[in-house]
Formats: sequence, C-alpha cells, structure tokens
Amino acid sequence: MSNNDYIVIKGAKENNLKNIDLTIPKNKLIVMTGLSGSGKSSLAFDTLYQDGQRRYVESLSSYARQFLGSFEKPNVDKIDGLSPAISIDQRTTSKNPRSTVGTVTEIYDYLRLMYSKIGIPYCPGTDIPLSKQTIEEMTNRVLDLGENTRVMVLSPVVKLQKGTHRKTLEQFVKDGFVRAIINNELVDLEPILDLDKNKKHDISLVIDRIVIKDDVRSRLYDAIELAANKSGGFVEVQIVGGEKLTFSETYACPDSDFTIPDLEPRLFSFNSPIGACPECNGLGKKLTVSEDLVVNFNRSLNDGGIVPYRNQDDENLQALELQIVCKHYNIDMDIPIKDIEREKLDIILYGSKDKIHFKLQSSSGRVHETVRIYEGVITNLSRRYIETSSTWIREWIESYMTEQVCPVCEGKRLNKAALSVKIDGLNIAELTDMSVEQILIRKERFKLTSQQQKIAESIINEVNARLTFLKDVGLEYLTLSREAASLSGGEAQRIRLATQIGSKLSGVLYVLDEPSIGLHQKDNQKLIDTLKKMRDLGNTLVVVEHDEETMMAADYLIDIGPGAGVHGGELVAAGTPQEVMDNPKSITGLYLSGKLKIDVPTERRSGNGKFITVQGASHNNLKNIDVSFPLGKLVCVTGVSGSGKSSLVNEILYKGIHRMLYKTKDEPGKHKAIIGVENVNRIIDISQSPIGRTPRSNPATYTGVFDDIRDVFSMTNEAKVRGYQKGRFSFNVKGGRCESCGGDGMKRITMHFLPDVYVQCEACGGTRYNRETLQVKYKGKNISEVLDMTIENALDFFENIPKIREKLQIIFDVGLGYMTLGQSATTLSGGEAQRVKLASELYRRITPETLYILDEPTTGLHTDDVKRLMSVINRIVDEGATCVIIEHNLDVIKSADYIIDLGKEGGSSGGNIVVTGTPEDIIQCEDSYTGAYLKPLLLGK
Repeated sequence: MSNNDYIVIKGAKENNLKNIDLTIPKNKLIVMTGLSGSGKSSLAFDTLYQDGQRRYVESLSSYARQFLGSFEKPNVDKIDGLSPAISIDQRTTSKNPRSTVGTVTEIYDYLRLMYSKIGIPYCPGTDIPLSKQTIEEMTNRVLDLGENTRVMVLSPVVKLQKGTHRKTLEQFVKDGFVRAIINNELVDLEPILDLDKNKKHDISLVIDRIVIKDDVRSRLYDAIELAANKSGGFVEVQIVGGEKLTFSETYACPDSDFTIPDLEPRLFSFNSPIGACPECNGLGKKLTVSEDLVVNFNRSLNDGGIVPYRNQDDENLQALELQIVCKHYNIDMDIPIKDIEREKLDIILYGSKDKIHFKLQSSSGRVHETVRIYEGVITNLSRRYIETSSTWIREWIESYMTEQVCPVCEGKRLNKAALSVKIDGLNIAELTDMSVEQILIRKERFKLTSQQQKIAESIINEVNARLTFLKDVGLEYLTLSREAASLSGGEAQRIRLATQIGSKLSGVLYVLDEPSIGLHQKDNQKLIDTLKKMRDLGNTLVVVEHDEETMMAADYLIDIGPGAGVHGGELVAAGTPQEVMDNPKSITGLYLSGKLKIDVPTERRSGNGKFITVQGASHNNLKNIDVSFPLGKLVCVTGVSGSGKSSLVNEILYKGIHRMLYKTKDEPGKHKAIIGVENVNRIIDISQSPIGRTPRSNPATYTGVFDDIRDVFSMTNEAKVRGYQKGRFSFNVKGGRCESCGGDGMKRITMHFLPDVYVQCEACGGTRYNRETLQVKYKGKNISEVLDMTIENALDFFENIPKIREKLQIIFDVGLGYMTLGQSATTLSGGEAQRVKLASELYRRITPETLYILDEPTTGLHTDDVKRLMSVINRIVDEGATCVIIEHNLDVIKSADYIIDLGKEGGSSGGNIVVTGTPEDIIQCEDSYTGAYLKPLLLGK
C-alpha cells in the first residue's frame, strides 16, 4: 500500500486504546463513532491530530517553537502517510466581548474596507450627503458653469451664531474686504453694522466677483483658496441670478458643526479609539446600577428597602442624609417603597433639583453643615464606581449593576462619525445587524454607481464568497454583529469549517468533533454536502460523529468500542456503512440497521394540570410570543437552528424564574411576564460547562460521594487508634496529603523547547497521600486505591454501604460506569460533565415543584447512551418533576410528552410558534420541519 493512499496506524495506546492497528483511506470522508468514552476521540484527536501537529512544529526552528509551544508525542508505535493536520473542534471561538461573527470570519474587515472606499458620509438628522473637494476640483466645477456666467466667491465665516460680531467685522475691514452677505443681504462692511446680540446671524465674506472666461482660472483658484482659508475649509459660490454651490475641503456639514475624519478602515472598527463609541468604548453595552437590585420594593426605607444601606446603622452619614431628604420632601419612611409616589422615589434614587440643608454629626461628634443638592442613591453609586481606586468598593458596587445597552450608540458599538457613513442607505452597523441570508439578498439590490462598483468589485466578491460558505454550513440565520461568545460549540465549529472551505487547501487532514451539534435534520444535508466539498478538494476528513445521516454518508465508517472506558478502546468494525451494519459485534451497526432502537412510549404523561406561561417573549428574534410549558411532563423545545429555542428557554424561562426565586442579578431576555412561577420552588440548569477547572475536581468530589467515602475511612479502627478525622483523607488540605506534590500525585517539569513533562511524584508514587494516611485501609484498600476504581468496581466494593452505593448507582445509570472516581474534571467531555451534574441532581430529592432545564443533553452521546440517558430523565419526570429540553435528536423528541416547535425558519424568519402538542400532534402539522422528520419514526419507515 502506498503512503499516498492510506494513513497506517500501528499500536495506538493513547488513554484507553488497546494497541489498535488501523488503515484509513486518504481523500475520503471518514466517520469515527462508538459509545461515549469508547476511545474515538483518543484515536482521532489525541493520536492522529496530535501527531500531525507535533511533526509540523518539530520541522520549525527552535526559535519559532518557543513561541508556538510544543506537542507531546502520542502513545502510538508508528503512523505512516500522515498529512498536515487541522483540528476543527467545539471550543468556543472567543470569550472576548469584542469578538463578533463578523470579526471571527474576517467578513467585517472587508466591510470596513468597503465603507472606507465607497461609503458616503451624511449629516445626522438632515441626511445631507457630505463630500470633500480639493481647491482644484472646486475651481473646475465652477469653470464648468460656462462662459460669461457671473459668480460671487463667498467665505461663510459665521454660521447661525449670536452676538454683534463687531470685532470680527472690524478685522475684515482691516484685511481689505469691502462687502459681505449678512443674513442673506449683500451689504458694505463700512460703516460697521449694529447686529442684534440676541439673534443668530449668518456672515459670508465676498472674496471676489468674477465673470467666467478663458483667462480667469488663476484668479478663481486664488479666490476659492482664500475663501477656504478664512472659513476653515468651506466655500460658497453664488451664481448671480441662480443657485448657490457649496464646497468643503473636509467631510463637514455646512449647516452644523458636524465633521468626520478621512474615511479609512479603522474609522469603522469598534476596537479602535477612532471608531469606537466613546461612552461604551466599543462594547455596545455598559454596566449600570440597576434599580431592581438596589431597591427591595416590598420593604420600607426604615426596614432595609435600600439594599446597599440595609446593614448600615442610623449613625451612618448616607443613612442620615436619606432621613433628612425624606423629611424635607415629606416622604414616609415606614411604608413599602412600592407605595411611594414615583416622583418622590426618583428624588431618593437619582437626586433632588432643590438645594437641601444638611446638618450631619459624625461618630467623633463633629457637626458637618452644608446646603447642597442631594445626589441620590443610584447616582452616588454610579459616581463612586468611576472614581474609586478600591477593588473591594468596585466589586461591591458591581453586585448592584447589570449590563444595559449603551444609551449613546444603542448597542451599535461605533461613534456618530462612523455611523454617518452609508452605502445605499445603510451604515455598517445596520448592515451587520442583518442575517447572513438577508445580506446576500440585499447585496443583489445594492444601488452603486459605476465607479463605486468598479472600486468595490473585488471586496464584494470576497464578502459574497464568505457569506455563501456560512450559508452552506447552515448558519444563514446568524447576524454578523452577534457576539462570538454567545455561539454554541457546534455553531463555532461550523464557522471555522466555513473559513477552512474558503482557504481551499488540499492535501490536509481535517479532524472534526461532532459538527452536526445544534443542527436540525433539515440542515444536515447542507453540512454533509460541505464536508464532501472539502473532501473533493483533495483532503482527508476524520469526523467524530453520532448522527445517523452523517454516518450513512461516510465513505468509510470506523466503530470503536465495544463499550466505554476499560470496556472500550478496541476496533470493533471498519468499512463502508453497509459493512459495519452487517457486523453483528457492532452496536452502532445494530442501531443503523434498525435491529436495535429506542422505543416510542406507549402513552404520554398527562402532567399535573399546571403551567408556567411566558408572555410577550421578544428577546432576539422571538416575535412577541406567549408560550405555555405544562408541568409534570417531559417538554421538548424544537426547531431549526436560530429559530429562538435558546432565547426562549435559557435567556427568558431559566433566567427569569431563577431571578424570581433566588433574587439573582442575571438579566432575563426581553419579555412581558412569566405566569405560574408559584408552581415551582426550584429551577436547575444542567449545562455542559465543566464541573471543575482544576485537576483536583473529579466525579467523586462533585457528586459528594467522596465525603461519604472519607467518612468510612475515618470510622475504621486504624483511623480511630491514630486519631485521624475525616479531613485526613482529603488531598486538598494539609495533613494527610503528600506535601511534596501538594496532593496532585504528579509534578510538572517545565521544558524550554519541548512540551511540559509530568512525572510521577517520587515521594508518594502518584498516590496523592503520605505514607501514614495510606496505611489506613478499608476492606484491604487504601484511599488512593479507591479513587483509582471505576464506578462499576466501586459499586461492588461499597455494596454494604447504602449511602455510597446509591450515589454510585446513579452515576452508573447515566452511563458513566467506566469512569474512575478520581478522574480529573479537566479530562471530561461536555456530555460527560453534563451527566455527572445530572447524577448529582438525581441523588437529591426530586419534587413535583422542581423544574429541570437541559440544553442538548445528547451532545457527544451514542444512540445506546441516549437510550440510557432517556431512562434517567424519564425517572425524574415519573417522580412528578418537569424537564424542559432543547433538542434536535429525534429519539429524545419522540419520547417527549409535549413539544413546542419554533420557527418556521431561523433568524429573522424564526421566532414564531409553529405548533405545540404531543409528538402525534406535531406530525400532523405540514409547516413543521420537525414533524416531517419525526413522522417516519412514529408511523414506521
């Protein structure tokens, strides 16, 4: 076999891989699948991609490597035929609030260039187009008026300014000027006119009166140049008996003082001080003191109604000031704040207009007496936040602040000058607020002059290509102004995928991690076509994926398993999708062929008859909709990507109820009201964020089972004899842990031009504990050996301790039996972290008043894992609780009791309710894309 046709892997042993030998055809679409934790990511990313990156970096000089970092050699005997590798994974594109879809895709850079080259500035409010001309251009324009045309060259020196302007006029006389047009009348400058000082006046000096002839060019040029010098760049040419021509050497409005600098790309950058809004510094939003966080409207002023003052005694100066103000304005301090007149409440919060006599006595007995305006509680906090140098004070005030849209730029990030430049009536912020699809449609209708078209042709072609790539991967609903941090992992990955298509590289190994995440079945084919397009350029694509449609479209399917963790790491099947389906050992093949499947429930739950209703949901693209969530049911919120599911569930439902129940500062999405919150007393968001960001966090510590295990060890006879308490068996505190490695079990050795090397701690041998602690054993095992056990083994080990066994059983039931108790949280995938959280919640008491929110819990899960997950979720709902799940997976959707389908399309064409009801109701709706794909599963293929 030629290295040009295959990638040959020998002895792959990374993580749980069991010495795998594998031959992968090049220039094909390869899909790797298998149960969660089976080892497919270890093979695709930790072996193939890691070694491809390592070989590239090692080809560079040692000088370059110190900036790029180094890559550790994966645990594999040999890889032949490896191409340069690029990873497109699910990491968020950027957490920086300044990053947007436009900046990440570089489309915004091209738009900035386009606006600087062909944009036309307009005067705000009047929409008068502004243009600048050189003296040469002004002269030519006047000469074009034709021979014998009589003109006056004027210099507009005063524009609508009050005053007598006597000194100005006297100076003009001294300079030799004879006439001027004052308030539209031609007058002699001598004698000096007495102008009314209380009226606004216009004064234009008459520089010269000229009749256009062949020999007048030089005289006209000098007159126009002098007029521009006198007025700061403005020139007026009055045609005798006709119109007035206005010229300017700068982009400036002749009727106001509005000017903008030269048009250049950085003027349109919100990351540059030249273009950024001065109020929010280009962020589009601003931290402001929130009235809702400062005031408890149900309490009185005397009963701690002003939250920042609630712990301050009566001798505090601010509290004393407030008492004086209330006495001055006759405000009752003993009634609930909600009953205080709004006008009086504004005085308390935002300050008084009248001066008030303050007589305050400090704790030292000194009397301070002043007469001044009262600042107001919120105004005071806002000022102190800006002026303070104390980090503690700043953080304290921030606890009463929320992010609000910038009042100056209204969230557009740019200053007035940048926003005044338009192309076909749109400024750059208005253009980027449109979705990818809207821009593609609008671009076809752009009204450009032939000169503008010629200048911008190459820029428009580049923008068009990149927008088309985004549409091809199903992201046509995104706006270019959307913050990159708000993108899901799947959206961020598809953006990078679109960028790679644009690069048109060939001979590259692309490794992708579940690109179908967050994608509705309707858009799946678009993604598959895109992957095939990349393959046809001469690239090899290795895609880690569980989606059935993607697996069936693969040229070569690799199934890793058969189980997870220690039960996985083997090559179960490899070949065409049909060959894998024909292999009886492949669980994936059995599901693809239909021999195994997740059954449709025989009946739907009726719920408890109560509802939570969101009224007037209008966040992002939601169209002022009212949505009712029935309680005591499994509720699925479905719809195409960008239809408004996350806006409704995560931004409004979760944040709104969470704020009402727990008084948090998170601002919910835009809506009118949430009715029925009294029907729940707990709301739990089980997200895919990490359970911990340090190696010390692990499933045992997160679920709390480690506390119980340490209790068991502290109750052994050996521990009692030695006087060891529970804390002795923690690796996070001094006492029982190994102090040489601080309880990590490993030591990091920093290398200069090579990767950091982690070596086992010599003192404890990687056990994390000191020798004395390890001498305490339970059933022949010390605490370190217990942490190294898998959940499955630990179940048997602690079978006689119900408290521990119950917690471990739940972790096992969510499909994590292969995981060790002490596995580092940083090594868990998003799906694994979510299931650890789910397990920890299941151990707590489930009540009918509990509402669980899950966002695509099937991410990273094989169909067999989904089956196990659904049994756990059904257990929660059977206890009477409510689960609201955002999901695209049809196996989950068909198991729901109630579906809320949003759409019909994404972006501006979404945000409506398409249909609600049981899955059987959904498939009856012809407008529902979800119903169309759900129908074969319910009615049989």
